[in-house]
Amino acid sequence: MNVPSKLGRSIAGVGIVGLVVAGAIHLPSSNTPQVDRVASLFGNRAIAQPQLDVPYVPTPTAVVNAMLRLGNVKKNDVLYDLGSGDGRIAITAAQKFGTRGVGIDIDPQRVKEANQNAQTAGVTDRVEFRQQDLFTTDLSKATIVTLYLLPEINLKLRPRLLSQLKPGTRIVSHAFDMGDWKPQKVVQVAGATIYYWTVPPKVSKKS
Repeated sequence: MNVPSKLGRSIAGVGIVGLVVAGAIHLPSSNTPQVDRVASLFGNRAIAQPQLDVPYVPTPTAVVNAMLRLGNVKKNDVLYDLGSGDGRIAITAAQKFGTRGVGIDIDPQRVKEANQNAQTAGVTDRVEFRQQDLFTTDLSKATIVTLYLLPEINLKLRPRLLSQLKPGTRIVSHAFDMGDWKPQKVVQVAGATIYYWTVPPKVSKKS
């Protein structure tokens, strides 16, 4: 799971400069007095990082394993992990099932870490990690998609998932649902909730 920009408003007593230096928030690229002041103090590195939609919170191992079981992951699957963080879901699927995996994350540090983890695990021939925006990535090759994002991000992604993914593609989400799209299965593991859907058949539009 990869801190909304709104986080700054919820942390009392911490200045914007301190948050930027700590990496907790990323300032917009537009020219504002605040951005100019931070840039003058710390250089362009303070505002060069991509905007993160959600915080990075690793999925516990027990939950990773349960997500893969719930999704009935097999060797011939192509797993796309959206907001892949350190890569543990795709890497575990490759190790346990021989699954091909693609991790998508906008944070270059997480992508670098995931690639290092894949190398350590010996699965670089099965998985790859890309620094990309979830909302512009082509998801059409996936047979299963895993998520650990935020409710509003799930809802924003839902139209893309339904339009790009083939009917029958499985979707497994840690912690958050898809609004009024009711899951087919819900399980509880180690205090976490996991949701499961399959993409329905495409509905032909009548002329």
